[in-house]
Amino acid sequence: MNLEHVFVCGNPALDFAATLRARRTVRFEMFVTPDRLNAWYVESGIVDAVSPGQEADVEQATTVREAIYQLVTARRLGEEYDGAALTVVNNAARKPPAVPQLTPSGRWTQATPEEALSVVARHAVELLSGPDVPLLKECGNPECTRTYIDRSRGMRRQWCGMESCGNKIKAAAYRARKKTAPAVTR
Repeated sequence: MNLEHVFVCGNPALDFAATLRARRTVRFEMFVTPDRLNAWYVESGIVDAVSPGQEADVEQATTVREAIYQLVTARRLGEEYDGAALTVVNNAARKPPAVPQLTPSGRWTQATPEEALSVVARHAVELLSGPDVPLLKECGNPECTRTYIDRSRGMRRQWCGMESCGNKIKAAAYRARKKTAPAVTR
């Protein structure tokens, strides 16, 4: 699997939760180093730069990520929140967040890993207490465990993204149909 970060879920907290891929099978971890975690913070657009992180920052981020995933899944399924997961996310959201600054060339947000994580946790709080909760869906690809916000007309979207999952599923279905189709005789 590649180490490219994908942002298809419609909310930074959902994209953050999706950084442990294929949770039901191979469990592919995206945050293998502090640098990979910081790259996610920058690539997601929540900050412009992050001070160098430590292993402890990765451990904290993965703890918050798993709590976000638990809460999102509970909300999506209409289940009760796990108390420990609530505490983890709320504690992260309580920390001072990254603060944007105005510079001669525009907005610039420099952050510590903890400040960037606070921003992600605050996105989770806003998402799970906001109007998009009924729009939460899990990707239809059995290998994928991303949750996304379905804003499609009639809520008919089936995959987290066409690039990441939709095309793979459609191509596999097409190949399966071709394989089982009877040979055409003239």
